[in-house]
Amino acid sequence: MARSVIVTGGFGILGQAVAQAFASAGDQVARIDFASQAAQPLEGVLDIGQVDLTDAEATASAIDRVVTSHGGVDVLVNVAGGFTWETLEGGSLASWAKMQAMNLTTAATITQIALPSLKRSAAGRIVNIGAGAAIKAGMGMGAYAASKSGVHRLTEALAEELAGTSVTVNAILPSIIDTPTNRADMPDADFSQWVQPSAIADVIAFLASDAARSITGALIPVTRGA
Repeated sequence: MARSVIVTGGFGILGQAVAQAFASAGDQVARIDFASQAAQPLEGVLDIGQVDLTDAEATASAIDRVVTSHGGVDVLVNVAGGFTWETLEGGSLASWAKMQAMNLTTAATITQIALPSLKRSAAGRIVNIGAGAAIKAGMGMGAYAASKSGVHRLTEALAEELAGTSVTVNAILPSIIDTPTNRADMPDADFSQWVQPSAIADVIAFLASDAARSITGALIPVTRGA
């Protein structure tokens, strides 16, 4: 039976790979993104653009569209987020608020609004995107790592909150993801050691599967280039 899957940040490189994985498995997929439209359309996928996921009203409207179109919500994958590299001394304090909003507030907002639908599912799944860099932050990674650490704590706390329901909550912690932007930013790096978006999508698909029904509250590193 096809599940209803939401992928936030679904218009980006990782979101595209995740949405493609679920769509290829026969699920009904909705991509929700801040951008107006996806660079690469996916056949049969419901695209909802221009949604500020820090805005509860706009987010609720997007969820309503998904529920109306797909009959509910079974899987929520929180890919939406952003990155900045800057030192505290040379950077802006506004970056800390921006990272908090983009990486943590977006996930908390849509998750809270989607929870009633997820709890009605026979096997609700929430998968968040944390970060390996939030385990040990390097120079210039403070604002980003702090926000992703918040995603880790959200994952753990919500998993405990939902114990006894049908919903599991987990997060994956990727190392550097092989994207065009990262290659442009780090042209001298060894790209072969970076994680492929499709590999991350595979891990997310597993966590959303029945095979992972006993896993919740886990922070799973995804670090191998292949």
